[in-house]
Amino acid sequence: MTAFNTVRFRVKPGRDQDFLDAHARASADWPGLARAYMIKTGDQTYCLIAEWQSVEAIAGAALG
Repeated sequence: MTAFNTVRFRVKPGRDQDFLDAHARASADWPGLARAYMIKTGDQTYCLIAEWQSVEAIAGAALG
């Protein structure tokens, strides 16, 4: 069964581009990760939405 997780971020003033660049450079090759999207939700706030193949894949990535 497909599973999703969400992570909220609040970025320091003036650091939005640094934050986005760091996430663009980050490796996201965790087993079971299908795709991930960074969404701007307001001033200095973002959410990362990730789709996984299963809840077990999320748990495995968290235990890494």
